[in-house]
Amino acid sequence: MVWVLAAVMVWGPVGAAAAAPAVPVPVAEGPGSGEQADVELVPGVEGGGRPEYPMDTPDQVLPPLQPEGEVPVPLPDAGEEGEVEYLPRSAVGAACTASTGRHQRRVERLLGLKADGRQSAADCRAIRAFQVKERIKPANGYAGPVTWARAELLAARRSLDPAKRCPVKTYPVACVDLDRQLMWVRKGKKVTFPVVNIRSGRPGYATRKGWKSVYWRHKDHWSSLYDTPMPFAQFFDGGQAFHAVYGQLATPTGSRGCVNLSYRNAEKLWGVLKKGDRVYIWGKGPGS
Repeated sequence: MVWVLAAVMVWGPVGAAAAAPAVPVPVAEGPGSGEQADVELVPGVEGGGRPEYPMDTPDQVLPPLQPEGEVPVPLPDAGEEGEVEYLPRSAVGAACTASTGRHQRRVERLLGLKADGRQSAADCRAIRAFQVKERIKPANGYAGPVTWARAELLAARRSLDPAKRCPVKTYPVACVDLDRQLMWVRKGKKVTFPVVNIRSGRPGYATRKGWKSVYWRHKDHWSSLYDTPMPFAQFFDGGQAFHAVYGQLATPTGSRGCVNLSYRNAEKLWGVLKKGDRVYIWGKGPGS
């Protein structure tokens, strides 16, 4: 494990912004991570947050204040406006950076490039073209967390569970893949909740693996531990739950153990799962 400067994350609302200084947090190195981990990652577009709401940390935008007991009003999902990639300060504003992103090898594999973990001019052009197509800003060829997350999601839509890691049961199972940072729900051969991006626990706050059960649901939950909202919270293991966050999921850090979803996806999942439904978690996320 090494340390990088990145945006800190808590259970609750999250979005992209560049208004506050980066905060050092531990980031585990993994195979194929590409560049050195001691790099300061920042939002690649100045003013990447939503100025109409109070700023907190660089990857947080607080929701509008609501009367007690009401579900917070959702902000637009990041996908509607395009997402902001996190990259080294030296790469901000570059048309096509020569630096190798943390997720270089994974993105190369997903885009059908030579997966050597080294950035070439051809790699940069291919990654930049993908970013343009998927409205990832800035489109400069850097393989950061946003680019990787989008590429994994598109690949999973074509082949959901190629390694057959999630058990197929006659009852609903919420499948959580920490390796790819994805989740879906299936009952037998039928997928009842399509695959979506997630964010799991960061180093020191790993999302616990294995079989779990949804034991408590609270639509308008407020975390007393972290003093922050957790809309559509569905708890499956101690204080760990599926719940909504605001803005982008793909940031340099993870959650404090929860499985984060976009607001709209968490709202949809609320209508799919019920108390007693099973959850199966596997893989190695950033906090494993």
